Amino acid sequence: MKGISKIAKVVTKVVEIFHWVAVALMAVATVCSMAAPSWVGYFVGLDAKECCGANLSIYGFEINAAVVDGKVDMTAFLMFGIGAILILVLMAMIFRNLYLIIKKSDGSTPFQADNARMFREIGIFSIAVPVVGLIMSIITRIVLGVESTEVSNNFSGLVIGIVVLCITEFFIHGIELEKDVDGLL
Repeated sequence: MKGISKIAKVVTKVVEIFHWVAVALMAVATVCSMAAPSWVGYFVGLDAKECCGANLSIYGFEINAAVVDGKVDMTAFLMFGIGAILILVLMAMIFRNLYLIIKKSDGSTPFQADNARMFREIGIFSIAVPVVGLIMSIITRIVLGVESTEVSNNFSGLVIGIVVLCITEFFIHGIELEKDVDGLL
């Protein structure tokens, strides 16, 4: 079991770091979309065609942005960038909490108040991902217009978040039972 715990710690930490790097890169690309749109327009539009647009997607939040003269519409990219940064931060926090739960539970009981709190945060962050996507979709449609951009969302994070919040209640009950047992000894 120790080997699995070590592997899980390494994997969750690596995935968390990748998400923080992605946040930084997306922030740079988003700022560049405002400051130097030609740099981003050609890079993002490499595989995009004027007939079909460029499909920008992250964790279920998708924007199909218009392509004109081989460049992606920078307003659409800016809206996507803002949503992507928020979503990537939430995902990084999910993996951070997973890492801390595994680290804190290594060699001791997982039924700890901090673990229950972190599980609850994971559930909240999981629910927040599709909510951020929905809010950014609404804002994007208002800014760009309904006809010019196709926006879609995936709400599977909502279900996962609800499941994690339910599991959190079991952890809280486990903490209470463990306190009762320790009180009897």
